[in-house]
Amino acid sequence: MGQEVTCTVRHQGKSAKGKALLETSDLILRGNLRLKIPFSTITSLRAVDGELHVRTKGGVTVFELGEKAEKWREKIANPKSLIEKLGPKSGDAVVIFGNFEADFLRDLKKVDVVMEEKVSAATQWIFLSVEERESLKKVPGIAKTMRGAAGLWIVYAKGQKELTENDVRGAGLKAELVDVKVARFSETKTGLKFVVPRERR
Repeated sequence: MGQEVTCTVRHQGKSAKGKALLETSDLILRGNLRLKIPFSTITSLRAVDGELHVRTKGGVTVFELGEKAEKWREKIANPKSLIEKLGPKSGDAVVIFGNFEADFLRDLKKVDVVMEEKVSAATQWIFLSVEERESLKKVPGIAKTMRGAAGLWIVYAKGQKELTENDVRGAGLKAELVDVKVARFSETKTGLKFVVPRERR
């Protein structure tokens, strides 16, 4: 889930108030003036007196963010890797269900996690790739084996009518888990993170 700030933005001679969102790979403004600035299009970036100056081929857009200007500049200039955003660290026990891109699996192994074949009390991270509603039937069984602060990432394709965010969230909630985070896995896939409610840990 991205960060958001209600602020004033100056863009191409216009000034407007709206909600600025710092997402995984885009800087977005919602309101009367709507903007979407992919990080890949930014040619220069600086924070000055509480303002974030973002230059692209279309000119400079200024976000009046106050004390968050420098923090946002740092996050845009030095984005976290996907694995850092998801949470696994060296030594963590991880279980994989379903088909994942080779790049993701390679990056996961680079972190030096401990890959396991099945969920146990020691498992800290579970990744489940689902391509259809039928695949969600695995969620209740996985949920029953989760202990402590273990996290379950359910990964699915974006914009599919056959399997929507509501389907995925509903499966997690029905299994008595709570969704706490969303992450962009790739150009075509997204993921929801579920955990056991604190009162049941």
